Amino acid sequence: MTIILDGKSLSQSTEKDLVERVELIKKKIKKVPVLATILVGEDPASATYVRMKGNACERIGMDSLKVELPSNTSTTELLKEISKLNKNPDVHGILLQHPVPEQINERQCFDAIALEKDVDGVTCLGFGKMSMGEAAYGSCTPAGIMRLLKNYKIEISGKHAVVVGRSPILGKPMALMLLNENATVTICHSKTENLAEHIQKADILVGAVGIPRFIQSDWIKEKSVVIDAGYHPEKCGDIDLDEVEGKCSAYTPVPGGVGPMTINTLLKQTVEACEKSIQK
Repeated sequence: MTIILDGKSLSQSTEKDLVERVELIKKKIKKVPVLATILVGEDPASATYVRMKGNACERIGMDSLKVELPSNTSTTELLKEISKLNKNPDVHGILLQHPVPEQINERQCFDAIALEKDVDGVTCLGFGKMSMGEAAYGSCTPAGIMRLLKNYKIEISGKHAVVVGRSPILGKPMALMLLNENATVTICHSKTENLAEHIQKADILVGAVGIPRFIQSDWIKEKSVVIDAGYHPEKCGDIDLDEVEGKCSAYTPVPGGVGPMTINTLLKQTVEACEKSIQK
């Protein structure tokens, strides 16, 4: 029997807990957790993602502070906005929507976000701490995947995990999170030679390459766990999932698998950031 790793259901149940935690914060300090979202330019997909995150904040009783900047914003101007948010005690989390216009040094701006407000897990410092097993907010998609695996009691320790993708906010942190849970990890990408041979050895497969249906179902090992972290306008992911049911032991559907866990993890980490600010 194949288990469907239902991220939508898990995120909905987690939201109930987050609503209670937000209510407790309001009672304690008469304030609301706030996530600041920075959108540079007018990319429709980015605007949609920011709106979805704002709606999610509203569902659990949080506030979202929207910062919208024109497409000709410079790196210096964006850094000033991030600095203001870092210094604002009423802001508990900061999200800079990716991608930014090409004239902006995105990495410099990501790394300007204060570690305690890096609830999207995008800074080099946060990545370094996470990789060393120290406290830091993980990149939301891989952190959400780890929560999903643990919720369904998927065994990670000792398993061979293959991550297809190497982006700094998905593939690389995903590999390190699995390694920290004692998996043996192989990192592949679109230019990996004999990719199918690597995938056929995976007990846990994570597709995070950003190409629709790039990974073929006949490459997938029997009884493996299949995680598809992609989503494309064709309403498919990075893996051809048409024939995985019955073949693999568990898989994430697209949509409804990884996507809801990404936003849910962002909310969870913002609530945690607010709770930590109260304890200081």
